Amino acid sequence: MPLTKSLSKIQKNQKGKTVALHPKGRKFQKLATATMREEKIAAKKKAHNERKSHELARVKFIQDVINSDSFKDQTTFSLEETMIFAREYICRDDAELDELKQKRRSNRPPSNRQIILQQKRDFEMKELESGFLVPDLCDAKNVEFLRKWNQSFGSMSTMKQIRVNIDGERVIGGNASTGPSGADIDMK
Repeated sequence: MPLTKSLSKIQKNQKGKTVALHPKGRKFQKLATATMREEKIAAKKKAHNERKSHELARVKFIQDVINSDSFKDQTTFSLEETMIFAREYICRDDAELDELKQKRRSNRPPSNRQIILQQKRDFEMKELESGFLVPDLCDAKNVEFLRKWNQSFGSMSTMKQIRVNIDGERVIGGNASTGPSGADIDMK
């Protein structure tokens, strides 16, 4: 008999039967396993989509910076400039974070919004120390592609990306947001 893992198929097979399941029975165990599997898959999908949306926001920010009037004529950027753009991205919520810190009374715990913003900033600073994933702005073709980018996930996969650390050096590898082998994501 084939092994059914999908929750919908298990429920479909038991649809016609209105008999209660015994808690230690085989059918109940199969239903419980399938339910846990569905929850696990949904959690992985949510984490993947969240990570992709963060990458999308990061690239969108850098696209806006290089399309600004002050950088419009520049064809390539140095690693130091790329690192400065990454720092600007990390500090994008600092004004709101400072405002929340000032509003808080001395004996009160920080608000949830303040905690979230601080954790996000700390995580991104740690990533910058080990290697922050950004589009390769040293390559003229990649800069031109980024300027014309339509802000979709599909076209983002053709963009060449590198990791830059806090010292403005190119990093091979890194621990956050790396590919399956832990290597630098360098797609063409």
